[in-house]
Amino acid sequence: MKYFIFIFFLASTGSILFGYFFASEYAQKYIGFGVIGLFLVVFPLFGYYRWKDKNLKDYMLTKENLDKMRESQKEKKY
Repeated sequence: MKYFIFIFFLASTGSILFGYFFASEYAQKYIGFGVIGLFLVVFPLFGYYRWKDKNLKDYMLTKENLDKMRESQKEKKY
């Protein structure tokens, strides 16, 4: 999946750059499809890929996690 995301990222940025640098009849469409590809395909797939095996409760501010942070702060004080 990492390679699929990278290839789609390159295709989207290539489309944006092609529309920006080459005077074409459809230059604005190339730029628009590149931006849509980045924001509707690449970014959500990247987010899913990075978070798929992580436990969401480890990153939430629950009472238990706040207590762990307070304990670690007490241990770090010299």
